[in-house]
Amino acid sequence: MKTTLSNIAIVKGIRGHEPVIQALDLINYKSVLAGKDQVLIKVNFIATKTWDTGATTDPVVVEAIIHKLKELPIKVLVVESDATMTDATKAFKITGMAEMCERNGVEWLNLRHLEDKVNIPIPNGEALKKITVPRIVKDSAVISAAKMKTHMQTKVTLGMKNMFGILPDKFKAKFHLKGISKVVVDINRVLRPALTVIDGFTAMEGKGPTQGNPVKMDTIIAGADPVATDSTAARVMGFDPHTISHIRRAYDLSLGEIDNINVVGEKIENVRKIFKTS
Repeated sequence: MKTTLSNIAIVKGIRGHEPVIQALDLINYKSVLAGKDQVLIKVNFIATKTWDTGATTDPVVVEAIIHKLKELPIKVLVVESDATMTDATKAFKITGMAEMCERNGVEWLNLRHLEDKVNIPIPNGEALKKITVPRIVKDSAVISAAKMKTHMQTKVTLGMKNMFGILPDKFKAKFHLKGISKVVVDINRVLRPALTVIDGFTAMEGKGPTQGNPVKMDTIIAGADPVATDSTAARVMGFDPHTISHIRRAYDLSLGEIDNINVVGEKIENVRKIFKTS
């Protein structure tokens, strides 16, 4: 029986630093990162489109996270990896993320180009026996700075699905052949994000994760429990998280909560919008 109550913040506000800052303060982010000396902010660059399309993480969200992390004795880097159809290095520049990082004195990295890698075994993996990632990933806390989007294969792509992009492989289609929902669960079993911050300033509905339509939500969702954070975001989008394969399976494996959630800040019903699917 699961008894842990997960605190998840929902903050509504116009695009800017303040909603992100409020959400992080509501979940006591400092205690979550206590004792950590390095954090990677994992953004979503499945495409080279800008934040206002709903496809990629908004630099304003990441900048707000960076500002809050400067209150801690912790080194911060912003990371992404190439995807089959996307050059992450180009995406960093086109989206404005590179300029934002440089302005704030924060290094950004394309994980594909790091040579020092380690194998992480996945005992009883759903689809994978191990993953190979840059050593810096294994040695750091990770903040999944995800986008609120629908997805044609997994219904939603939020914090846990964003962790799929931590794999440095260029050709990620091979993982889709193994069952993408199972792969997402496997990754989150061994690389659990310390925090998940979901960018819902401009979200995406329809043919996500890249070809859908932007949805103005002006909403930030954050939490330390990746399953509870994604479950809350799914409900905000009008979906039952029990029907989303990777969220439900992660809950079944005790990776986090799906129902026993204490929502702080805004109520779900105050921000909910029924998202169209593909």
